Amino acid sequence: MFKFTVIFILFFICQIQAQSIESLRQNIEQIISSKDATVGVAILGTNKEDTLSINGDKRFPMQSVFKFHIGVVVLSEIDKGKYSLEQEVKIEKHELLPGLWSPIREKYPDGVTLTLAEILQFTISVSDNVGCDLLLRLLGGANNVEEYFHRAGFIDISIKINEEVMQNNWELQFQNWITPVTANEILKAVYNNKNLLSQSSYEFFWKTLKETSTGINRLKGNLPDGTVVAHKTGSSGTNKTTGITAAVNDIGIVFLPDGSYYIISVFVTDSKEDFTTNEKIIADIGKAAWDYFTNSSK
Repeated sequence: MFKFTVIFILFFICQIQAQSIESLRQNIEQIISSKDATVGVAILGTNKEDTLSINGDKRFPMQSVFKFHIGVVVLSEIDKGKYSLEQEVKIEKHELLPGLWSPIREKYPDGVTLTLAEILQFTISVSDNVGCDLLLRLLGGANNVEEYFHRAGFIDISIKINEEVMQNNWELQFQNWITPVTANEILKAVYNNKNLLSQSSYEFFWKTLKETSTGINRLKGNLPDGTVVAHKTGSSGTNKTTGITAAVNDIGIVFLPDGSYYIISVFVTDSKEDFTTNEKIIADIGKAAWDYFTNSSK
């Protein structure tokens, strides 16, 4: 009788957990149901029961989300001794392409010499495209970033082109894609430091991600002031002919008041909504996840 009671209690607990994560799924589906957009979501808590995905295996264009992955590969090369964070890199004026988003160009219009650490910070924290393409040249091209993650066992990721190409050809941007589930798996692997980075590179990387200033109206948009989010955003423009936005994205780790965290990746594509609405989709999903993990919706 005692054994039967224990089994029943465990079954009941599992059912409660399943219903809880299912309530989060329902909340998210309600958020996206009225939107003229395709939304991909993957959420991963520290307990395996706290896992869900919506369109999790669908390919979404990354846009600047791939700067997360570029940062990992650059730091892994630093760990091998090929480069150093203190290494100085000269950026010529002709490399400061006027058609690309670049706080580096705005601050140093005639060119500048920066350390590799500074270029990584510009590229990740403020999503600088000039810095991004410089790092890709340093690595020997976008394909080498893709190959790094394929070798690490992450197959559902494609990185073929740099920012200059991506921003100048609407169709080519779709060559850089990832699935929400894979985005979360990579976030988890890097955060858990599965032999990917040295401790010093790890600390530098996550500090830089926590300092991200782009996308304040996305994952962080509806969260309490002071919430720490280590994340990377990505955005496309809107096609003037079709009115479609190809990418408004945010992936990262949200740290909870009790010291725990959850991993979340949200991708919005094929959207006929305006930019504010696209960001609000991500913010509302982010708040639904926050409520779930802080128990206010359980």
